[in-house]
Amino acid sequence: MKKFLAFSLLALSVAACNTKSSNDNDTTTNATPNTVAPPANISYNIVATYPHDTSSFTQGLIWQNNTLYEGTGLEGHSRLMTVNLKNGKASQSVALDPSIFGEGITILNNKIYQLTWQNHKVYVYDAKTLKKLKELTWEHDGWGLTNNGTDLIASTGESNLYIVDPETFKIKRIIGVSDNTGPVGNLNELEYVNGAIYANIYLTDYIIKIDPANGHILGKIDLSGLLTKAGKNVDTDEGYVLNGIAYDSAKKSMYITGKKWPLIFEMKVN
Repeated sequence: MKKFLAFSLLALSVAACNTKSSNDNDTTTNATPNTVAPPANISYNIVATYPHDTSSFTQGLIWQNNTLYEGTGLEGHSRLMTVNLKNGKASQSVALDPSIFGEGITILNNKIYQLTWQNHKVYVYDAKTLKKLKELTWEHDGWGLTNNGTDLIASTGESNLYIVDPETFKIKRIIGVSDNTGPVGNLNELEYVNGAIYANIYLTDYIIKIDPANGHILGKIDLSGLLTKAGKNVDTDEGYVLNGIAYDSAKKSMYITGKKWPLIFEMKVN
């Protein structure tokens, strides 16, 4: 809830802001608006729906080895879980300390990495047992997290994506994300799919597709009215907004949901 209240009044200004790293040695890739084509509208089909635990303030979602992993937020309610897609129930669950606000997750080299919002901690777990292996430090706010098979990719709620070393969480490169009008902020939950980065835009019904080479936004998926069409509803004024992208490479499907949403949607992107 705090995250929603803190950022809802700043959404418009944040969306126009491209944050500069405090490390002058970092290399930033910035998109140039006048050389960028407008993002294409990406069509989609919903092929199935599954139950989702409405107590889960979803911050990160991953599908790997036929298992759904979910990380949730809010102090006192933050968890890391494996979830049965068919019934929405947790198979394994690890509760974070009540003072911690959990954020995005990703799996790399059989380890789960979980960001925290403003606690500057990164938790590293064994992907099979969910046993915590170690903690790392992250200097920024933690929002979304994914990986490209070698490095981690983190968002901070602004218009930069950070390529970081998975062993040290040191920044290796910064990507400034822009469309034809300029920097695009509120980058939240991330998923790396077939060489592109998909990102939820916080407080909106959009998922964007980003070229990691230059930060250009290649396309946009408009998921407005998704719950209403499914006969469900949530109070977005309480911060229960679209957030959560997982990719099933075997089925070539995306699983998407939102904070405290009652459903997970299986989506085919065209």
